[in-house]
Amino acid sequence: MSKTKESVFDISLFRRLMSFIRPYRLIFIISFVTVVGLSIFGAARPYVLQQAIDNNIATRNYDGFMFYIGLMFVLLILEVISNLMFIYYASWLGQSVVRDIRVKLFKKIMDFKMKYYDKSSVGLLITRTVTDMERIADIFGQGLFMIFSDLLKMLVVGMAMFYMNWRLAIIMICTLPIVVFATKIFQKFMKRAFEEVRTEVARLNSFVQERVTGMKILQLFTRERIEYRNFRAINERHKKAWLKTVWYNSIFFPVAEFLSSITLGLVVWIGGVNVVFNTTATVGDLTAFIMMIPMMFRPLNQIANKFNTLQMGMVAADRVFNVLDTESHIDDSGTEIAQHFKGEVSFKNIRFPYVEGEEVLKSLSLDIKAGETVAIVGATGAGKSTMINILNRFYKIDSGEITIDGLNIQDFTLNSLRKQIAVVLQEVFLFADTILSNITLNDPSITEEEVIEAAKKIGVHEFIMKLPNGYHYNVKERGVMLSSGQRQLISFLRAYVTDPSILILDEATSSVDSYSEQLIQEATDRITKGRTSVIIAHRLATVQKADKIVVLDAGQIVEQGTHKELLKKKDGYYKNLYEVQFLKEEVA
Repeated sequence: MSKTKESVFDISLFRRLMSFIRPYRLIFIISFVTVVGLSIFGAARPYVLQQAIDNNIATRNYDGFMFYIGLMFVLLILEVISNLMFIYYASWLGQSVVRDIRVKLFKKIMDFKMKYYDKSSVGLLITRTVTDMERIADIFGQGLFMIFSDLLKMLVVGMAMFYMNWRLAIIMICTLPIVVFATKIFQKFMKRAFEEVRTEVARLNSFVQERVTGMKILQLFTRERIEYRNFRAINERHKKAWLKTVWYNSIFFPVAEFLSSITLGLVVWIGGVNVVFNTTATVGDLTAFIMMIPMMFRPLNQIANKFNTLQMGMVAADRVFNVLDTESHIDDSGTEIAQHFKGEVSFKNIRFPYVEGEEVLKSLSLDIKAGETVAIVGATGAGKSTMINILNRFYKIDSGEITIDGLNIQDFTLNSLRKQIAVVLQEVFLFADTILSNITLNDPSITEEEVIEAAKKIGVHEFIMKLPNGYHYNVKERGVMLSSGQRQLISFLRAYVTDPSILILDEATSSVDSYSEQLIQEATDRITKGRTSVIIAHRLATVQKADKIVVLDAGQIVEQGTHKELLKKKDGYYKNLYEVQFLKEEVA
């Protein structure tokens, strides 16, 4: 359990949050000064009014009266200016801090292992990066400085009240502890309520994100009504969480307002009696106190409200820092810069599990010569794609060693290693951007001319030019404006233009039409020539030209050789796969 859940306010978490202010010390000081100004100028006006009433109006002496009027006007102007500067600079500071934390968070997320994403909700990460960040910004714009301003104003007003008339000030002091006690209880319950609200918001975001992404599946299997009911249930929990905060507010603020009104009534009654009979209070005192009591109680009410904002921000900060503190990154301590590989790849006694105790690869060893085209085949779950994942160091192997050109891949920097390995996946992901940007991924070293030349070589230039705006056609989110075959061709071109040392095609033709497959086959013949290539495929027709075919079963290599050599093996695994697959095609 985090400290924020154990206590109303976590000092260590607050200090960590404040450490992000260091680059903006000047703005912080300006905001602090304007807060002090707001308190002093606001509290000084009732005192000036008291002086004007007692020295001028009550005595019918108008000498110096205009001075007090002018002074009140100046104080009002200074208060307005201080308020304007405070709102601007406090908000500027909050947004600057949030920008820095968000950048740090996004960088952290970018460096996470794939294993982290296997277990984490995308909607939750979106909540942390967007919604929770806005709550943190509110700490500065509406929470921290406003609380300090209200406390300072209460202190200054309280001192002024005792200075002007201690007898009337004691009346206010008698009711103030009750409000303070109620405020403390209120904060405790609101803290719990806000934690529940943030949890439900994260669940709601995650649910909506997943359902929108998988809308085609929902509609294909007619799950709309079921998911609608599920959404209503989640939304209902979200509403109930918010209603708890409304309920606590509906209790606290009327009680605080009631106590403020009682105090004001007592001051008017007792002060009025003193003015008339005992002369221990003046009309100016009574008028000033009538102004000051709301200035004393209203900030206390606002402190509770602003403390709610501060607590929401602290809860959000705690959740964000939990992500920042998550240790889930691939070790990038390698120092070698991969320039251009010859392409000799070796897997040596590799053991790897996705889940502890359930090995996917079992003492796997495989040597791939430089410039060789190797096809990896096998049943689903045999470990084919896993070999690619660990070659790119998306996951850390349990034991064994992977080398490229004789050097352990852990000796290379991650960035340089992955730049030399291009992968075409079965499931193509395209961003909501132009075709050109999806091919280059905004790499400035790849020009449009180079992309066009590459597209012509592999035969996709013609299809791209038929689209509106050609290479500048926006494919929208996830490339929905293109067919699956067209998306695969774009992905293929994306890999080709990087001029990789090692090319990997992971089921690259499994979801394309025959025409697109033909284009890819022709392109494959061109770009694999003289380059180390690994082809993973279920469709054995695409691997027959490979220099070597490796057959995987249950994480182990059971056969390897050329297409002709493997077909000669009696009762061979590859031979059986080949015969079953082509028999199905003949029947079809």
